[in-house]
Amino acid sequence: MDFLAEDINRYTEEHTQAENKTLAELNRETWLKVLQPRMLSGHLQGRVLSMLSKMIQPKRILEIGTYTGYAALCLAEGLTEDGQLHTIDKNEELEDRIERFVKKAGFEDKIHLHFGNAVKILPTLQEDWDLVFIDADKTNYSTYYDLLIDKMKSGSYLIADNVLWSGKVTEDYEELDEETKAIVDFNTKIQSDERVENVLFPIRDGLMVIRKK
Repeated sequence: MDFLAEDINRYTEEHTQAENKTLAELNRETWLKVLQPRMLSGHLQGRVLSMLSKMIQPKRILEIGTYTGYAALCLAEGLTEDGQLHTIDKNEELEDRIERFVKKAGFEDKIHLHFGNAVKILPTLQEDWDLVFIDADKTNYSTYYDLLIDKMKSGSYLIADNVLWSGKVTEDYEELDEETKAIVDFNTKIQSDERVENVLFPIRDGLMVIRKK
């Protein structure tokens, strides 16, 4: 998932602000106790999400794909004083761990958890999103985008994770598995959508940053 040479990647992280104590603990616990720990945003990507959020200063953030809550804690760092973050995940077994770390980070009044099918939950959240982060099932990326983009205001942002999908997006389309095809289709959709401007950052597994015109 990291496309930089190991020594360059290490140097990059050494010259990026360190995780705070709560994030470092969550990072370690996820790798020790939770299945598929590579899904965690981690140090570098987490600091990127935090920085972007602080630059945007969102009042309302939506996250699709909570996992253990690492990215949510990073994104919440940029919320306005009265800001709120809503995050959706299908795995209720992670709820206790997420809530514990949300409380440790002091965001219990700002972060709201939703569990279930995001396609069904999204229409029930009548919020004016300033920032959306998508890091969930890849086959539904385009569906999530279509459900949200028309309702998002001019100047709002959407960030999608894993858009390089370990480099498989560059392979022959006809030979790709369904998840990779879904990512390629999503990237193509964004690139051709005249309602937005976008840049693909080769950070970790690829971050697509999208701004609605």
